[in-house]
Amino acid sequence: MTKTINIEGMMCGHCEEHVKKALEGIAGVSEAVVSHESGTAVVTVSEEVADDILKTAVEEEDYKVISIK
Repeated sequence: MTKTINIEGMMCGHCEEHVKKALEGIAGVSEAVVSHESGTAVVTVSEEVADDILKTAVEEEDYKVISIK
């Protein structure tokens, strides 16, 4: 299953790496493909992960989550 997170505030590849590392550090997340150009992170989960957990991980890196679909 995948979830797409729309994120505001990422400007470069370093931003992508911070978000990727934060998301992939969550139990149940097997992969995160992050793009500052599209402002998204596509997260592949191997088990159910609450949207709040994903949002908190991104916002702790000082980026703003707009939506999770």
